[in-house]
Amino acid sequence: MTVLHSVDFFPSEGSPVAIEPRLPQAAFPEHHHDFHEIVIVEHGTGIHVFNGQPYTICGGTVCFVRDHDRHLYEHTDNLCLTNVLYRSPDAFQFLAGLNQLLPQEKDGHYPSHWRINQATLSQVRLLVSQLEQSEEGPETHALAARELLFMQLLLLLRRGSLVEGMGNNDARLNQLMAWLEEHFAEDVCWETLADDFSLSLRTLHRQLKQNTGLTPQRYLNRLRLIKARHLLRHTDESVTDIAYRCGFGDSNHFSTLFRREFSWSPRDIRQGKDVTLQ
Repeated sequence: MTVLHSVDFFPSEGSPVAIEPRLPQAAFPEHHHDFHEIVIVEHGTGIHVFNGQPYTICGGTVCFVRDHDRHLYEHTDNLCLTNVLYRSPDAFQFLAGLNQLLPQEKDGHYPSHWRINQATLSQVRLLVSQLEQSEEGPETHALAARELLFMQLLLLLRRGSLVEGMGNNDARLNQLMAWLEEHFAEDVCWETLADDFSLSLRTLHRQLKQNTGLTPQRYLNRLRLIKARHLLRHTDESVTDIAYRCGFGDSNHFSTLFRREFSWSPRDIRQGKDVTLQ
């Protein structure tokens, strides 16, 4: 597995934070780092496989990656990221208790993926730009300024995330998308779901298409297909059982959509052809 080293990304040994844009981010094999990072998705879509679990990401997704986490990107479509790299929270000189602003693992669950709305994303871009332009060097004032900007970024992300809750249309859409990530296999009536999240059906369609480039049903199908591909790779369940488990009522229709999405049949994935021929 590829290991990325801080010496290749941080401007100096004493620098606590570095900015690494990926515009765009192509598919990238599984790797981990000897540093931590916050991945901010500017726009586009892709699949982020995090510690073996697939997540659909698009504009407004924020991923918190620790130094021991394994992750990769695949099936990217104009996926543009800004990576905020940072050293261990203990390495910061002026920020005690920084770890409390980061996601905390509880009962084996690590809430690695958050979503923020477009207004917050614009504010995040401004802070990231300030970090990029801030003075480098070992001087006390320069280090303190960069650490302060980083803490402002964490506060902004936490306030803007689902963890803190929001009340506008962007927030409701984020909550709906998080619900779909967990309940993808259920029968979905879009009109009912729009009502459940206090959105008009028109707003749901418009904002989901704006955020993902996909209609609601295509987005849901992609979620289901991504989960199905993961099960094909990591379980011995039959293709038919996986199709039903992921919300498809007909295995032939599932196979047709699967090949259209990934250019491989479910049987090809089960046999590992998509990996061996890369």
